[in-house]
Amino acid sequence: MTTSLDTIKALRERTSAGVMDCKRALEEANGDLDKAAEILARQGMASAAKRASRATSEGLIESYIHSGGRIGVLLEINCETDFVARTDDFMGLAHDVAMQVAAMAPTYVSSEDIPEGEDAVPQEAVLMQQSFIKDPTKTIRDLVNESIGKLGENIQVRRFTRFALGE
Repeated sequence: MTTSLDTIKALRERTSAGVMDCKRALEEANGDLDKAAEILARQGMASAAKRASRATSEGLIESYIHSGGRIGVLLEINCETDFVARTDDFMGLAHDVAMQVAAMAPTYVSSEDIPEGEDAVPQEAVLMQQSFIKDPTKTIRDLVNESIGKLGENIQVRRFTRFALGE
């Protein structure tokens, strides 16, 4: 089956995946854009798992002050190289995660951070398990994994601090 350039372009705009990855996914999905997007998402998850052991010593500190100045967040998010840390995609991810922290007030980055014996609901207390505020069909883990697949590097949310007046 031959795949049209318009179809590849549409999938690429939707997923930000590479041209050849989009072409292969469309061929595998027999031209179905939704199935091809699912294939690319699965590949992104596999890509994230392969990169999980790589060291993340670069990155950035993102600050976010919610309108009105009553809530603020400092977030450390790491990647493998400073080149990726300066990309718009990485900075956008950092901003989205910082907004998530401001809006949803998680306590921990991952479920491994929860102290033993504490009764915390992971979907509320753990950042990586929370539903993304801009797209509730995804978790923050899914958002980070998509960025790992797109940028080709391991990405880790290292830590965050949320400040709120009166708390």
